[in-house]
Amino acid sequence: MNSMQDEIVIEELTTAGVEELSQLNALLPQLSRSAPPLTEAALTRIVSDPDVHLFVATRGSQMVGSLTLVTFPIPTGSRAIIEDVVVDGDARGAGIGEKLVAHALAVAADAGSRTVDLTSRPDREAANRLYQRVGFELRKTNVYRYQH
Repeated sequence: MNSMQDEIVIEELTTAGVEELSQLNALLPQLSRSAPPLTEAALTRIVSDPDVHLFVATRGSQMVGSLTLVTFPIPTGSRAIIEDVVVDGDARGAGIGEKLVAHALAVAADAGSRTVDLTSRPDREAANRLYQRVGFELRKTNVYRYQH
């Protein structure tokens, strides 16, 4: 990376403008084929929630990745969850996912979170290697989902 144009910048998305919405909606199908596109109202709700941190990775003016960190207090302490990590297919292998995760872990620590959890499908082999490389440990637990 020789120029500032190539530098990866990680920042929290705090606005729900048309350009941000468009770029996020271009990334989301790479994460989930079944997720509907975000609406401006949904994105506004996300970025205005003080417990939700939507981090984006940009290279120049192009969004090349995103990660959502949710922090919350519970009786046993402050906790955090990382969700919806995605890096554009054309940008994978450049350390963007690792930068997003490192940034989220730092923010979670600053918020006083004792732990940070995430889930990842077993077939996402590169993502699972990344999470283990940065210090996540596989837990022996059951994950349940109730769907309405």
